[in-house]
Amino acid sequence: MQLASSLALVEFATTAAGILATDQALKRSPVAMLRCGTVHPGRYLLLLGGTVAATAEAHTMAVDVAHRLAALVDEIHLPDPHPLLSAAVQGERRSPTGDALGVLELGTSASLVRAVDAALKTVPVELVEARLSDDLAGRGLALVSGRLPDVQTALDVAREHSGHAANWVGGTLLPRLDDTLRDVLAAGTRFGDCRTWEPAGAEKVEG
Repeated sequence: MQLASSLALVEFATTAAGILATDQALKRSPVAMLRCGTVHPGRYLLLLGGTVAATAEAHTMAVDVAHRLAALVDEIHLPDPHPLLSAAVQGERRSPTGDALGVLELGTSASLVRAVDAALKTVPVELVEARLSDDLAGRGLALVSGRLPDVQTALDVAREHSGHAANWVGGTLLPRLDDTLRDVLAAGTRFGDCRTWEPAGAEKVEG
C-alpha cells in the first residue's frame, strides 16, 4: 500500500468521462493510480497519489476533462493527507478502539475525504473504515472511534469541513459501543461482511 504525500479524488457523473479523464491525467503527470472504477449510482471514481506537484497537475487535468464534458460530481486535492485516511481510502480497515464510535455519512466521496481529513488532524481518533460511494447510492461513509469527547469533536469538525450544507447527510455518536457490534464493525459495514453473531453466554438452540 502506497501512502502518498498527496492525494487527489475526482468523482465523475459518467463512466465514459471518468475513463477518459483517467487516461489524460496519467499521461499528463507521473502519479500513481491508487484506485479507479465504477461506483454507485452509475458514477466513476478516480483516486491518485504522488508528490504534491505531480498530483496537483494530474488532478487539474482530470477536473478540466470533467468540466469539459459536464460530468464533474465532486473533487478534492489533499497536499498532506492524514496517514490513516490515506490507508483507509485504499481499503485498510481497523478495529474500533475506545468506548465511543462516530458514524459520518456525506453526500459525495470527496466531501467525506475532506471532512475526515480535518477531523483526524484535529483530534486523536482512530479511523475504523472509510467507504467511497460504492453500495451507498453515491454517498461516503466513515467510522471513527476513541474517547467520547474526542469522537464528539471529530463529528463537529467533520461537519464544519463537509463543504456545502447539502453534503452533510448525517453524523451519529454512540457513547458506549456494544461489544457484539464492535466485533461486527471490525469486519466491515457492508451487509455481506456480517455473519451470524450471538450474545456472549447465549445458549444455542438445538434443531
